[in-house]
Amino acid sequence: MTRNLSVWNSLRPFSVGFDSIFEEFDRMLESTERYNSNYPPYNIHRLNDTDYKIEIALAGYSKDDIELELKENTLTVRNKTKEKVINENGNGVIHKGISTRHFERSFTISEDIKVKNAELKNGLLNIDLERIIPEEKKSRLIDIN
Repeated sequence: MTRNLSVWNSLRPFSVGFDSIFEEFDRMLESTERYNSNYPPYNIHRLNDTDYKIEIALAGYSKDDIELELKENTLTVRNKTKEKVINENGNGVIHKGISTRHFERSFTISEDIKVKNAELKNGLLNIDLERIIPEEKKSRLIDIN
């Protein structure tokens, strides 16, 4: 992490108005070290210039077990399940081989990225994202007076 921070710090003198971006990178690097977990596994796909998809493998979970939260620029996926135990009639899970342990996976997304859809199908949570480019940020020709 020290090497990465020195790279960001070396870019600061050459940039104006990007302080929040550098702070966000610092936060992401720190959280990566704190929460370095491989569970649940995920893929991020870039479908074209404006569309992205995040796939998260969630075998054994239903849509009622999953919570998806977008707060500021952080998209967080977490489970909200309780372990199922054998009830007084002796019914329930006898052997638990499919993991439903607690997890929380966060993704930092750009301000111009919007969540279009989220669907849990065949053990995969698919989150569709779209980059919305405002008119003032689109390329345009400037008239010369």
